[in-house]
Amino acid sequence: MGEYKTPGVYIKEKNAFPNSVVEAETAIPTFIGLTEKAENGTESLLNKPVKISSMTEYNMYFGGAPIPKFMLSVETVAVNDGEKILSVCNKGKNAGLKAVRQGNLCTLYYNLVMFFANGGGTCYIVSVGDCNTGILDKNAIKNTVLPELKKVQDITMLVVPEAVNTSDCMNIYTDILAHCEEQNRFAIIDIPSPSDKAVDTFRSAIGGNHLSYAAAYYPWLETSVLSDNDINGEMLTWDYTLIPDLTSFVDRTNLKPEEDTPMEKYIKDSFFKIVNKKDSDKEDAKVLTEADIKLVKNDLHNALLQNWSEYKLLAKKVKDYLNLLPPSAAMAGIYTMVDSTRGVWKAPANVSVNYVNKPSVVIDNKAQEELNMPMNGKAVNAIRSFVGEGVKVWGARTLDGNSQDWRYINVRRTMSFLEHSVKNAARAYVFEPNDANTWINMKCMIENFLRSVWKRGGLAGATPEDAYSVHVGLGDTMTPEDILEGIMRITVLVAISRPAEFIEITFQQQMQKS
Repeated sequence: MGEYKTPGVYIKEKNAFPNSVVEAETAIPTFIGLTEKAENGTESLLNKPVKISSMTEYNMYFGGAPIPKFMLSVETVAVNDGEKILSVCNKGKNAGLKAVRQGNLCTLYYNLVMFFANGGGTCYIVSVGDCNTGILDKNAIKNTVLPELKKVQDITMLVVPEAVNTSDCMNIYTDILAHCEEQNRFAIIDIPSPSDKAVDTFRSAIGGNHLSYAAAYYPWLETSVLSDNDINGEMLTWDYTLIPDLTSFVDRTNLKPEEDTPMEKYIKDSFFKIVNKKDSDKEDAKVLTEADIKLVKNDLHNALLQNWSEYKLLAKKVKDYLNLLPPSAAMAGIYTMVDSTRGVWKAPANVSVNYVNKPSVVIDNKAQEELNMPMNGKAVNAIRSFVGEGVKVWGARTLDGNSQDWRYINVRRTMSFLEHSVKNAARAYVFEPNDANTWINMKCMIENFLRSVWKRGGLAGATPEDAYSVHVGLGDTMTPEDILEGIMRITVLVAISRPAEFIEITFQQQMQKS
């Protein structure tokens, strides 16, 4: 108290309440991938984390949905579907349609739709390149993106759904796991392939480090993000160099027009317009703009859908191909939804997945045994379809399944939540006197916070004493040498609730009593 030298009335305010712990965010994911653009006006947003809360904001900074290109051609022999090739065979005509994907497969936009459809909210987007020329480079992610993410405090999860489209998928995952352990964050990762043999390959390549900071999900999901109307003439374009003779082309298909029928004339005219950028073959013909060509392509696409069964089937195959997505983005949305409705201590499982028709692989109880409890402990959480209940998440384990401490996702994420919250609140006491008054203030602050978490079901125990305890003080957590060196040690013990993963109900008969 200062010395008063002038007569008068003086007012002094005194704090009535101690400092409190502000709860840290638990479900703020960062999505890393390729976008149509990355700019805010004239400012480049490349490799920078940008905070958004809706698809409208995503469109503003990163553009709209990608337009994947598929080159179509007529094949005289059947071809096998591959990673980039889709085909439809017409055995009666000994001919079929083939579609070959051109360029990169950019799916970040579709994955963001799944994120928001499943309860997602605020998130960060990091664009590492454009859809046409960019690549998901592991060195750029490790040396540029991850250091940038260290500067953003409220990020809690990392998701790279497009990693499955690259050959460096597993290297990207291992770098992200190391970052998550260092920054106390959580990663949601995908099995690199939808095939049923990909899980074993994934477990071998992921290694054995930092596994408690990540969870993996299987299988991929057959979603409904794209509808039939989203497949248009811009996506399906013809390889005109392989169709020099239109009459032969029509004859080898199931279009069934005779020579010079209206349908054949329409196709011939459309092909001429697209190739030559002119309205007709007259010398004074009008030159068509890009908008005109786009209209011609879409009109031709719609006409072929109505008159050519093979073309319609191929368009459906393209739609299904683009709708097959890994589950990490949808799971990030489910994490957000569960955290906001129940709390981070509730396991993100036994929850329906929206915008999903079915999992790409049917998993039953026998098949899930190896996924959930493998010998190496690298548990992979199943997404299963149940009759009358829809598609549900049916697993809640981290990749460190053999650990008694960090086996469950909600345990790992709840501990991270408690650590972040207390750490941020403790900054107010840095350089305060290392004496009993400060110790009591900090102990009361942490205990009040833990009591509020326990009341909401975040900690196990019938009483607060069973759920947590806080220790600080000379002779308890500190020695005289610690105090001389300016070290204050606080020990917090918490009992985090674990999910009832296995429920056993025993029935037996008893004697009749009346």
